[in-house]
Amino acid sequence: MKITQIRNATIVINSGENVILVDPMLAKKGAIPSLKYYTKSRRRNPLVELPPQVNEILKTVTHCLITHCQKGHFDHLDKVATKWLREHDIPVYCSTQDFKFLANKGLNVKELNPNEKNPFLNGEICLIPCVHGKGVIGKFMAHGYGYFIEFPDEPTLYISGDTILTDTVENLIKTTQPDVTVIPAGGARFDLGGDIIMGLDESIKVGNLVKGQVIANHLESLDHCPVTRKQILTEVINNTWESRFYVPKDGETLNITSSHVVC
Repeated sequence: MKITQIRNATIVINSGENVILVDPMLAKKGAIPSLKYYTKSRRRNPLVELPPQVNEILKTVTHCLITHCQKGHFDHLDKVATKWLREHDIPVYCSTQDFKFLANKGLNVKELNPNEKNPFLNGEICLIPCVHGKGVIGKFMAHGYGYFIEFPDEPTLYISGDTILTDTVENLIKTTQPDVTVIPAGGARFDLGGDIIMGLDESIKVGNLVKGQVIANHLESLDHCPVTRKQILTEVINNTWESRFYVPKDGETLNITSSHVVC
């Protein structure tokens, strides 16, 4: 298995003949308004361009997987990505709650039932509920699902989606111990309220929970995500996790086995 970090939450998974695009945000740098309002340092999103090889990578994509996309979550499916998926008739897998929303956009949608283990390509997939912020802010968010994926003769993979570290997420990690866990580590927050995804502290908690490998993303791409790669890497070094906790650059590909990652 290979996992390529594209930008923010967008990754590409290579597993055998399957090439899965996850949560595509394909807009150019600065094409989308800021997510911070009461600050003098507002910046338009995304903050960075896509990696230069992205067009070549997209040519290989066979399927797409969406964790959540409603209520303005352009960072997991934006207009550019929607158009690209529609034009290329890419099968798009999503939860029941997003099925009609995406079908109405003319996409080739495949429904995943959150209440059971689903067939997925040549393997299986389970949906793990996300909590995308609590309190008043949480009421306005699309909470979505993470995905626990099992392919034959491949490492097990948990894509946690946009979530804080909940009891449900902790229990999933403890009971399944995925070979690879992908987490949103940017500590996103709006002008009011707390974090709506994992930040630095919760990312380190995941590092202590997981026996396998961790990949941290959702970093340095949106103006409401303050956590930096340098901050996480400092904690990785402090905990001597260099051999199993990765913070890939945009465009970087990790070659994964059940026992280790090769950059």
